[in-house]
Amino acid sequence: MAEVFLRRLTRWQADQQREAVADLYAAAYRGAPGREFEIRRVFLDRFEEHVQRPGFDMVIAGGAGLAGCVYGFPPDRDGEFWQGFRGGITPEVEELTALGRIFAVAELMVLPAFRRDHVATRLQTLLLARSTAQLATVLIEPSNTPARTAYRSWGWTKLGELSPRGGRPELEAWSRELRP
Repeated sequence: MAEVFLRRLTRWQADQQREAVADLYAAAYRGAPGREFEIRRVFLDRFEEHVQRPGFDMVIAGGAGLAGCVYGFPPDRDGEFWQGFRGGITPEVEELTALGRIFAVAELMVLPAFRRDHVATRLQTLLLARSTAQLATVLIEPSNTPARTAYRSWGWTKLGELSPRGGRPELEAWSRELRP
């Protein structure tokens, strides 16, 4: 296996790499054959919005080409990120959100050929290393057993479930304390 190097990208560099990152996304999350164009388009729409978020941060892994990527940002302080959270969020999470002390991992992707080589572990560790947030969070589809297993192994715990607006699939919110 070729050596994989990690590199943090600025917002401008991330935007310049959007097509390569979309290719990575489509390859990492292979869907039904013939849907690659749609998968890329949906990702690019979401990525375009995410890269503009205040506090956006991104790390890529690669050598000759991209092997993986992770990015995220602090959610808005108004609590909209938690809309649809069943049972309500805890007062502590609500306070951390209002204070801007939460960092949301929006996307973590690794090509199948680089899985099981700790690329994802290294990516998420580097992304969160310089965050000033107290709590990191990620939204995971309940059927995504590999993601749930990976986050659990990194010390994340399930916080609860969200029922997003617009008929989108239910998600699980996972979190990990970054600083006491």
